[in-house]
Amino acid sequence: METHNVPLANNDPFLRDLRLFCTVARRASFIAGANEMGLSAAHVSKRIATLEAMLGVKLFHRTTRRVSVTADGEAAFLWAQKILDDVEGMLEAVGGASAGPRGLLRISTSLRLGRDHLCPALSLLRQRHPALEVWLELLDRRVDLIAENFDLDIRVGEVQEPHLIAHKIAPGSRILCAAPAYLARHGQPRTLAELARHDCLPFRDRDQRFGVWRMAGPNGMETVKITGPMASNHSDIVRQWAHEGYGIIMASIWDVASSIRSGALVRVLPAYHQPADVWAVTTARASGAAKMRACIDFLKAQLTQGPHALATTLESEVE
Repeated sequence: METHNVPLANNDPFLRDLRLFCTVARRASFIAGANEMGLSAAHVSKRIATLEAMLGVKLFHRTTRRVSVTADGEAAFLWAQKILDDVEGMLEAVGGASAGPRGLLRISTSLRLGRDHLCPALSLLRQRHPALEVWLELLDRRVDLIAENFDLDIRVGEVQEPHLIAHKIAPGSRILCAAPAYLARHGQPRTLAELARHDCLPFRDRDQRFGVWRMAGPNGMETVKITGPMASNHSDIVRQWAHEGYGIIMASIWDVASSIRSGALVRVLPAYHQPADVWAVTTARASGAAKMRACIDFLKAQLTQGPHALATTLESEVE
């Protein structure tokens, strides 16, 4: 993967150093910044020192454990981000229409969604638009698009931040599931409230209140406080425990459809579900970029049809 997202930044040492500086500032680490950019930490440190000498200020406080941005560094970071954004905007406005989408896309999403669906879809996107560069981070937590400098967050569930722009990618729902062995020992719950007496396997999801499940059913929206013997912030772990019969999980249909089809899991309380559409979330500034529009449109097509599509109903998977 190339280290920069516009040709001018590749060719101009000052712009290249500004991008290095911004990366180190975001990561608060020369090593992490160097790894992200595909460079050695020694090279990055040398280039930052060159930038400091040119500007005549100290950009970082350096200790043996971490680096932190100085007051001058904070001011320089704001200017550097604006300069780099403006350069990319100029290249897109002047030559983007003929050259097609280009530049770096920093994308975040949850682990299983990213690994099983976005990864192959983004590979196809890169084949279609070879001038695009893709950085994908898989995190089972909610990211701060602005503070962590992501262009796009693909997330499941409601988008509550009023300053972000949400683009619907695919419909979805979360459902309740358990292994047949667990239900043979404990029985099927008949109401949502009965889950309070069952072993549930909470997953600290990116947008869920931990230990509280809120679902739509015959009586509208209902909430139940659940507990269980095991919990994790990693979806694969919780699903594995469910397979082994330790309790009931709540997961997206696309996430458990294959397990239900194989019989490893069965649906619990089928009258209940939790709305959980898949959204592509951007900042207002980034939402109009050509590379962003191309990526969102492509992901919407890939995740709603074809081999990488998300299952939205159990019937389509079980037939």
